[in-house]
Amino acid sequence: MRKEGKPPRVHQAFVRRFPELGRAWDLAREAGQSGPLDEKTLHLVKLGVAFGALREGAVHSSVRKALAAGVSPDEIHQVIALAATTIGFPAAVAIYSWVADVVARRRGGRRAR
Repeated sequence: MRKEGKPPRVHQAFVRRFPELGRAWDLAREAGQSGPLDEKTLHLVKLGVAFGALREGAVHSSVRKALAAGVSPDEIHQVIALAATTIGFPAAVAIYSWVADVVARRRGGRRAR
């Protein structure tokens, strides 16, 4: 299991191969973090965007970061429920399973079925 706060190995390899894109990625992240939203709200918004885009990798990453920042699984589940009427129920179930993957890994167990 990777240590929290350290990007996945594939991301690190990508940035080594494309350092300019890595710098652009950092600048975009910094721009998104500067503003009036508090840290918890930033994570909840990122979750909503990842959910709406149906990007499994972004969901996994956003959930890991949100949990590390103190967002509870119940709060993450509420965002799934909020998204369901916009993205559709099948997509919401898929997202629920992606979130469950991360929450279960964090707890060191198997995900709920």
